Amino acid sequence: MSAETDTARTAATAAPLRRRGEALENAIYEAALHQLTTDGYARLTMEGVAAAAQTGKAALYRRWSSKEDLVMDALRASLPQARPAPDTGGLRGDLLEVVTGLRTAMFSELGAAVRAIMSELDHQRAHAFLELVLERVVAPTTALIAEVLDRGAARGEVRPGAVTPLVTDVVPALMLYRIKMCGGDTVNLDPAAIVDEVLLPIVRP
Repeated sequence: MSAETDTARTAATAAPLRRRGEALENAIYEAALHQLTTDGYARLTMEGVAAAAQTGKAALYRRWSSKEDLVMDALRASLPQARPAPDTGGLRGDLLEVVTGLRTAMFSELGAAVRAIMSELDHQRAHAFLELVLERVVAPTTALIAEVLDRGAARGEVRPGAVTPLVTDVVPALMLYRIKMCGGDTVNLDPAAIVDEVLLPIVRP
């Protein structure tokens, strides 16, 4: 018996929930992301999401014409907003906080949902999702790294001219490669190793 069938049967026996507006949308988004992480993109259905959210299928189709539109809005609503750069007083501490934050995001349920999309869809179909991830996750991370490195350069911890787009791309590129190509996990994505063995040797005077 599939997980989707179990979810639908459980929802059918539960008391109906009367939710509207933002509360209903949040429940739908949560159900969609959970189904992505457990069943994958191909098996995600509007019916399964509706059952898990304990609402009617019509409530979904009034808002979204397809599961692609639903998933896009679920990601857009759930991806974190840009955060300020850490300021621990030292370059290594700041970089550790940035890399740890990115790793935490990648291994969250939201990160697992994004990985499910990227692993199942071809490049053309995944393009819009990829653009959203680049805008809301990768670009803010590289901006944080650039700010931390610029601050380190002002303290003499980073050599002049070391802060370039290629350098700020190193961390997210490495982490995405490890996850997608090497079955990355929290062991081989150790923030201390990434900072000490990769990033600091590149930028130090």
